[in-house]
Amino acid sequence: MQMNKLAINILGATLALAGGNAMAAGFALQNQNGAGTGNAFAGAAAAAEDASTVYFNPAGMLLLPKGHNITGAVTFLDRSVEFSDRGTARLVPFALGSDGGDGGSLAIVPAAYWSYAVSPDLAVGLGVGPTFGNKTEFDRDFIGRFSGYFAEIKQININPSIAYRVNDMVALGFGLNFAKNETEFKQMAPLAAGIPIGVPVTIKGDDTAFGWNAGLMIQATPATRVGVTYRSELSFDLKGTQEISGVRTFDVKAKLKTPDQFSFGMHHAVDSKLELLADLTWTGWSSIESIKVRGGTNPELPYHFKDTWRVGLGVGYQMNNQWKLRAGVAFDEAPVRSAADRTMTLPDTDRTWLALGARYTLNKNASIDVGYAHIFFKEGPTERIVYNGSTPIQQIKGKFDVSADLLSVQYNHNF
Repeated sequence: MQMNKLAINILGATLALAGGNAMAAGFALQNQNGAGTGNAFAGAAAAAEDASTVYFNPAGMLLLPKGHNITGAVTFLDRSVEFSDRGTARLVPFALGSDGGDGGSLAIVPAAYWSYAVSPDLAVGLGVGPTFGNKTEFDRDFIGRFSGYFAEIKQININPSIAYRVNDMVALGFGLNFAKNETEFKQMAPLAAGIPIGVPVTIKGDDTAFGWNAGLMIQATPATRVGVTYRSELSFDLKGTQEISGVRTFDVKAKLKTPDQFSFGMHHAVDSKLELLADLTWTGWSSIESIKVRGGTNPELPYHFKDTWRVGLGVGYQMNNQWKLRAGVAFDEAPVRSAADRTMTLPDTDRTWLALGARYTLNKNASIDVGYAHIFFKEGPTERIVYNGSTPIQQIKGKFDVSADLLSVQYNHNF
């Protein structure tokens, strides 16, 4: 009973911190550790430097030092989201509204991992971290408020894992995923001309889901390691409420499928000091065509997401016994492909990462990682049509300018 209460408390505390800004495509959170920030998570499926390999490739647990390995990380995400109107038509008799201020915010993303070598050929581990999350909040008089002015997604994942060494070249890993999702969305409804900014409508719901992940690690040559991983789709049957402020509250349901993902990573040791990393990752964002809300007044929230690709390149240099330097670059494709599909609360665009980082070894059992990345987002035009039921009532025309800075700190300990 005490362990169950402790797990619930940890889950709640992590959810409270993890309502952050998504830094991978869509609303995925790439930041599952701190060290990876320093090389833009290049080759994460093959890196296996610390216990966070539980998430990136569970087979990598067999490459860690014997005994217990613990990793704790926190990433600070500072995202700016600014909208500029480019000809939105007035929704008569309602006020046109403002550009909405900065829809981004500062968020904290924590993650924690543990692995243990049961034998030279068998290891177990556990990871806890937010795998998906996003928060966008504009002012309530935002010109796009009838399409949405606030959205927050918080999803925490508990990931017990196991790894088995087949032979000197091949290791396999497998994990189970228990996830809890909380989603909240707000928009204004043009219900009465006497209220020029509209009436707030809030939809929120939550659910839990189960999934799995698997990994393969191949030591192709003494200098080259290849990692292949897959994470399954998770299906949530969200249950909650839709509240029309001062009017009525409905019980509602909605289905949300977070995407599956396949990643190929490579780690190559050029010599005893220099290493090169690369990855190619596919994410099945087409699982989110729309979110249909049953039981309320909003029958559907259309997104029309498409599958995406990400490519990353990184380098590590062991300067001396204490310092290891990192750098990386990555390009991450957005699941939003047209101005008509770009929403107010998830104005996603293609992005490019530039990253720097370092590891400082405290002693033979402990080390600290730091990483910094700046993310450049492509300008995001929108021509989003607002519907009242199935009737179009307005088209929002403008563009989004987005940028982000990430700072990560991580502590690793082996005993």
